[in-house]
Amino acid sequence: MRQLVLDTETTGLEPQEGHRIIEIGCVEMVDRRLTKSSFHQYLQPDREIDAGAEEVHGISNAFLADKPRFADIAERFIRYIDGAELIIHNAPFDVGFLDHELRLWRADAPCISDLCEVTDTLGMARRMHPGQRNGLDALCKRYSVDNSHRELHGALLDAEILADVYLAMTGGQIALHLGGDPLEETGAGAKPVRRGSIDPDRPRLRVVKASAEEGEMHAARLAAIDAASAEGCLWLREESA
Repeated sequence: MRQLVLDTETTGLEPQEGHRIIEIGCVEMVDRRLTKSSFHQYLQPDREIDAGAEEVHGISNAFLADKPRFADIAERFIRYIDGAELIIHNAPFDVGFLDHELRLWRADAPCISDLCEVTDTLGMARRMHPGQRNGLDALCKRYSVDNSHRELHGALLDAEILADVYLAMTGGQIALHLGGDPLEETGAGAKPVRRGSIDPDRPRLRVVKASAEEGEMHAARLAAIDAASAEGCLWLREESA
């Protein structure tokens, strides 16, 4: 399965107000492994960047003066993303801008949903962690992803960080098999797991009982814990009950 973790930087917040994309960054994952393939491009927007946006990403009009326009890279970009699953944090924002750029480039251009499946990690995080902060920085802290090198937003850098966050968010143990199979993570294309089932033909489990000496050692250890703890030994209280 080919997945592309994508991020953009823009001149402002609303494409309907004429704002444009000034940076696109993608990193590729195949079968949940990062490859060396990426797509990164700065773009000349043919308009001024809002001061607030420049404070976020640090990209200036002077820096973009000699960069290509979206129309110059549109076909290469489409070829790169076509058929992949796009993983985007706050996907409606980036997809809205990308669709706007595609329409400006060519009236009959495909929209992103024609080319790709889109997964919104912000929506995913809100479902997993309701009522909590779910921005990229907050998720990095929650999943112990190092973002100490992220002083300003950048499309390629944020895509790389989001890839680590996405893998952490989706990499937990899903099912535990009690037969001879190891732990298996189920996902797209995996066979369904019948939870709680035990093979009736499996060999009888061997029961190993503690020896008298081991029983005495266990009792002595509990007594030591009971003496050292102000609240006593919980295990002894449970046995008494």
